[in-house]
Amino acid sequence: MVKVKKKKAIIPHFVFLLTFFLLVSCQSKKDLVYEIKASQININENADNDDTTIENFVAPYRDHINEDLDHVLAYTPVDQDKSKGEWETNIGNLLAKATFELASPIFKQRENKNIDACMLNHGGIRAVIPKGNVTTRTAYNIMPFENSVMVVGLTGNEIQDLAQYMLDQKKPHPLYGIVIYLNNTATKVNRIEINKKPINLNQTYYVATSDYLANGGDSMAFFNNSTIKYDLDYKLRSLFIDYFKKVDTLPNLTTKHVIKE
Repeated sequence: MVKVKKKKAIIPHFVFLLTFFLLVSCQSKKDLVYEIKASQININENADNDDTTIENFVAPYRDHINEDLDHVLAYTPVDQDKSKGEWETNIGNLLAKATFELASPIFKQRENKNIDACMLNHGGIRAVIPKGNVTTRTAYNIMPFENSVMVVGLTGNEIQDLAQYMLDQKKPHPLYGIVIYLNNTATKVNRIEINKKPINLNQTYYVATSDYLANGGDSMAFFNNSTIKYDLDYKLRSLFIDYFKKVDTLPNLTTKHVIKE
């Protein structure tokens, strides 16, 4: 009887071990990468001019893109140029107004708040809009970056910092909805108006701008320091394209937003 009990104890262990080894041996082996080789193939002016394979492959895509980019959206009766103006330019006024007008209903619908003003940066405008037809390509030329619209809440004190920044920089950064009055020697900010009313230092004003500036780009600390920020998820380039489609003929805006008195 003792021998029988020993056999019963040994057999289950043997079966367990056999099953374990069978399972291990049946597992699929993982492929391992031991070496990666690469080579560079140059496509340049030395390529065989008779070989049109690459050109034939690229041409349909290029033609399709050019067709989209050359689609006429609007017309401008004058050049829109950021180099012509001391404190404001017609293209700066145009882009700030466009941003304000198209961002406002989105912000109102999402947050039930009104945008009070708009500020963009002079350096962000990368091309002239020449007199004549305005196309999709025009929008890509003036705004080649992937910047989006953001709305930043600024206190009255931070609006004062914005005005002082304009005075210190002496550049025609695009503005809309805000007027800064300087003394007659342009050395001091006398007063500021938003929505044609003097600013209230205790009020929060909502200013549309780009995500680049909202995060302190161009040393705009008054935007960066704010904790009230809303991303509208709306590319500025797309906004300009939508505005061009909407207005048909671009206005020549010469409104002054920085005034000496």
